[in-house]
Amino acid sequence: MQDERERRPETPAEADGTTGLFTALGKMLKLLRERKGLTQKEFGQLVGYGPDAISSMERGVRIIRPEVLEQADELLDAGGLFKQAIPEVREAMGRVRTRHPEWYRSYAALEAESRELHLYANQGVPGLLQTEDYARAVFSRRRPLLDEETIEKRITDRLSRQQVLDKWPPPMCSFVLEEVVLDRPIGGRVVREGQLKQLLRIGDLRNVEIQVMPTGIEDHPNMGGAFNLLTPQRHPQVAYTEIQEFPRLITDPEEVRKIVDRYGMIRAMALSPRESRALIDKKLGEL
Repeated sequence: MQDERERRPETPAEADGTTGLFTALGKMLKLLRERKGLTQKEFGQLVGYGPDAISSMERGVRIIRPEVLEQADELLDAGGLFKQAIPEVREAMGRVRTRHPEWYRSYAALEAESRELHLYANQGVPGLLQTEDYARAVFSRRRPLLDEETIEKRITDRLSRQQVLDKWPPPMCSFVLEEVVLDRPIGGRVVREGQLKQLLRIGDLRNVEIQVMPTGIEDHPNMGGAFNLLTPQRHPQVAYTEIQEFPRLITDPEEVRKIVDRYGMIRAMALSPRESRALIDKKLGEL
C-alpha cells in the first residue's frame, strides 16, 4: 500500500504521449503569476476561472486551454512564451484520450461533443460542477475504498470533463439540483463553502442555468432518480442514468421523450435561476 501511495498519478499529457507539456506550462504559469504578485484567486478572476481550476492547471492536472494561455501571456508579461505554445497545446488536446472506466467511455465521449447538456441531481453535486476538494471528498469516502492513485486519477478525469463548459461554441447547459444537495456537507464546512461559491461562479456563465428544487415541494414530478440529457453533434438526443454504478445509456426515442417531458416539469416547478442564486447565496451567508 505504501508503494501505491508514493506513485504519482498520471497526468493527461502523460496518458497520451505528450509527456510533461501541461506540467511544464503549469509550472511556468505559477512562476510568472507569483512573480506578478497575484494569488490563484486574483489571476482566476482575470481569466474567468476559479482558484481550484487555476491550481489544477498549475499542477498539470487540468489542461490550460489556448484562450487562457493567450490571456496569461499578456497579463503575466510572458513575452510570447505562452502564445508560442498554443499550437502544441491544440495538437495535444486533439490526442488526449479519455481515461474513464470502460463502461463510462461512450457516455464521456458524447458529453464532450454535446451541444446541449441538461442534468437533474438529487444526491450530490454533478461532476461537471464539482470543485476539486468536493470531488476528492466524494472519492475518498466511496465504498469499497479506492487506493490513493485511483482517487487522484478519478479526480483528474472529473476535472478534465468540466472543460466542456468552456469550449467554443459553448454547449447550452442547465442543471436542476435538489435543495438537499446544497445542504449536504460533503467534505465538511470549508469544502461545502467552496462548492457553493463554485455553483455561483458557474451559474454566472452565459451558457449555464442552475436551478434549485425546494425540499418543500409536495407534488414532485420525478422520484425515479438522477439523470442526464445530452444532445451530441450529429446525433439525436440521448439520456443517461446510473444506479449503484450500473450505467444505462438510453437511445430509444420514446424513452428519451418521456425523460425530456419529465425534465420540463422539473424545471417548471424548480426555483428560477435568479431565485436559485439568491438561495445559494443565502446558504453561503449562513455558514
